[in-house]
Amino acid sequence: MALETDKIILRIAEIMIDELKLEEVTAATFDPDIDLVDEVGIDSMDLATVALVLRDEYAVRIDEDDYPKLTTVRLIGEYIHNKLAA
Repeated sequence: MALETDKIILRIAEIMIDELKLEEVTAATFDPDIDLVDEVGIDSMDLATVALVLRDEYAVRIDEDDYPKLTTVRLIGEYIHNKLAA
């Protein structure tokens, strides 16, 4: 499970970097525990954009009510992993 979640986390980091045009960071150097709102500056529109890409990639729906809980790449990865396992 941990390896699978780690792969998802890495892919989410790639998507974040690509969709949000983040510079000076790679998926490998992206801290999965950094607070996306407070430290990266992601807003609800950014998260909605990423959620759509993740929905297409993993065929899972991220409920808007869950957005406030998904504050780090690791939490998003675990969320998606749990949806896939359900």
